Amino acid sequence: MSFLPVMRTCWLGLMLIAASITRAHGAELDMTIAVPPTPVRVEGHQQLDYEVQLTNRSGRRLALEEFVVLDGRDGRPIARLSGKTLEQHAVILDAAPVPSGEGASTPSTAPLAPLEPGQRAVVFIDVALPARARIETIRHRIGYRVDGARAAMQVTSAPQVLPRTRPSLLAPPLRGGPWLAIHDADWPRGHRRVFYRVDGQTRLPGRFAIDWVKLDAHGRYADGDTDLARTWYGHGADVLAVADARVAAVRDGMDEPARISQRTHHVPEDDAGNYVVLQLADGRYAFYEHLRKGSIRVAVGERVRTGQVIASLGFSGESTGPHLHFHVADASSPLGGEGLPFEIRAFVRLGGYDDIARLGKPWRAIGDGATRRDEWPDSNAVVRFPDRSAAVQGGR
Repeated sequence: MSFLPVMRTCWLGLMLIAASITRAHGAELDMTIAVPPTPVRVEGHQQLDYEVQLTNRSGRRLALEEFVVLDGRDGRPIARLSGKTLEQHAVILDAAPVPSGEGASTPSTAPLAPLEPGQRAVVFIDVALPARARIETIRHRIGYRVDGARAAMQVTSAPQVLPRTRPSLLAPPLRGGPWLAIHDADWPRGHRRVFYRVDGQTRLPGRFAIDWVKLDAHGRYADGDTDLARTWYGHGADVLAVADARVAAVRDGMDEPARISQRTHHVPEDDAGNYVVLQLADGRYAFYEHLRKGSIRVAVGERVRTGQVIASLGFSGESTGPHLHFHVADASSPLGGEGLPFEIRAFVRLGGYDDIARLGKPWRAIGDGATRRDEWPDSNAVVRFPDRSAAVQGGR
């Protein structure tokens, strides 16, 4: 899957909980949360990354005007989306069924507009929780206007309990660095917003996916001709087991083009290229995608140890350049699982890119070189992984 925000797949692109069903003046708004929002630690704070699906069950058009996340205990606002901000964080989702036997598809999305009867919108929530607040439940307040009505309507959901389960705590999937952690919740076609429809259900496997790209000290990602895959610094790098785990799935044998300009597009089932899936001790699954053909060293059913070399970074599948796509999900299918949060035991934050278009140039340096522990790397952060002993020691 591609790492550029304009691509639909990874780059460098279920349990349904009914929060409320409310009728007001003939309007009916069906609100669901596909995956309960589990807090994940980022840059020293707790963060929620999840989606709310809103379906117009009325017989008239319904325009969303405001979406507010509230502390479920005292009703204080945690985040508010309206106007342009709401438009940037919501889409209309076409979830038309895929006929049996035709495999996976990517449901189309469209910019937010008034919902026709039966249409569904998805609101993407990515919010830092207040530092000193102990938030155990959240609510959602939606302001909307029914077509033809003068007054705006407002509805507040039932409380949503935040899960007590923790994100998977993992060792680094790679060695050394610098490595760029490519992901951004605001990219319209980035991992965070690309749904797949498999077996009649719409899922978001890349909700917390990261594309890892190796850089040099000046931010360059290749030594020489950037169109040659073999010149990219990360190409052929050792890919490591992030935990003691069992190999749940493997696919090898997919060729990769010698040049970036020779890449072709794939059907969704082939987006991941060559891959390895590990079943973790917590029952979740760790995915390594776009691996180099013939480099996979493990087989299904084999037990691996933390830090063990399992494959090499490559350029197979739907990719705009050599990189490692890594994510965690609740099922062993690359497209058939819901993406779940994870945290990495240790990494050094070197800096980051405010604008990924600057990739290939020096990143913005920040911090004092201190090791971050038990965190999910921030959007487009540049990190270095410590030696193996530091990387596998737990912090919880």
